[in-house]
Amino acid sequence: MVTALKLTGRQKAAILLISMGKDASSKIFKHLPDEELEQLTLAIASIHKVDPKEKEEVLKEFHEMCIASDYLAMGGIGYAQDVLESAVGKDRAKEIIHRLTSQLQVKPFDFARRIDAMQIYHFLQNEHPQTIALVLAHLEPSQASMIISSLPDELQSDVARRIALLEQASPDVIKEVEHILEQKLSATIRQDYSVVGGIDSIVSILNGVDRGTEKSILEHLENNDHDLVDEIKKRMFVFEDIISLDRRAIQRVIQEVENQDLMLAMKASSPEVKKVIFENMSQRMVETFEQEMQYLGPVRVKDVEDAQGRIVSIIRRLEDAGEIVIARGGNDEILF
Repeated sequence: MVTALKLTGRQKAAILLISMGKDASSKIFKHLPDEELEQLTLAIASIHKVDPKEKEEVLKEFHEMCIASDYLAMGGIGYAQDVLESAVGKDRAKEIIHRLTSQLQVKPFDFARRIDAMQIYHFLQNEHPQTIALVLAHLEPSQASMIISSLPDELQSDVARRIALLEQASPDVIKEVEHILEQKLSATIRQDYSVVGGIDSIVSILNGVDRGTEKSILEHLENNDHDLVDEIKKRMFVFEDIISLDRRAIQRVIQEVENQDLMLAMKASSPEVKKVIFENMSQRMVETFEQEMQYLGPVRVKDVEDAQGRIVSIIRRLEDAGEIVIARGGNDEILF
């Protein structure tokens, strides 16, 4: 038998996922890149039976790594090691910290994620838009949303565009900006070469701002880069997000979309999405849909994605027309 200490990282990950069960593991799989997903799937498939001792050691190691990561986030490597030494002894603490620092990297601007967003805003407000974009791309979306909402209108769209077009940031540039921010905020940070920004980054930020700020940014961007705005809009609300709409909005969407599109879209949707949609239909309509969806048989992924895309476009149009409201993390005011 191979002991847990001799297993590869991928084998340990496979054992951990098997131990967690199907439901929890599937949620993790949704966040993995395709290449890593394939490799983990192969690793899981190659394990016919998990030895109880291996499972116990892997779970123990995972628990220790989680605890050490929390300590690291609270006060850095020195603090983490001091706390661990008190808990498990000096040698064991060194071993855990070594594994942690060799497998996990502290992200750039990690210190800033624990600081009030408005403190960071006061530092950034007079900086070059590219500097602002670089910092916001590294922050938590909730922080970045608050900061970008506080910027002047003309600066908001400029920063949003720069975040969306960011790909890789030079370690020297990150180091310089971090150093200045560190001096201002009296914190400590460790730097790494990082892939930052991109469409997903600005989408996360815009999802957290109020509707007025989002609309202003997208309207300004539309004048300079129509294709970029289209791509951002596609990702801001996906079909599965329909569960976040209220009952009136869902019923309005059902009235507006083609039945065939809704059937196709639901064919590959989660049970939660189907439940929410069916709850907003009449019993007769539900029975008709369930019957006709069975008759559809196997469908192509592209056909499902196209149908979902058309429904999302309708949802966005209804929101722009003020007929429905999409819940956001910002401070939208709803009048009753």
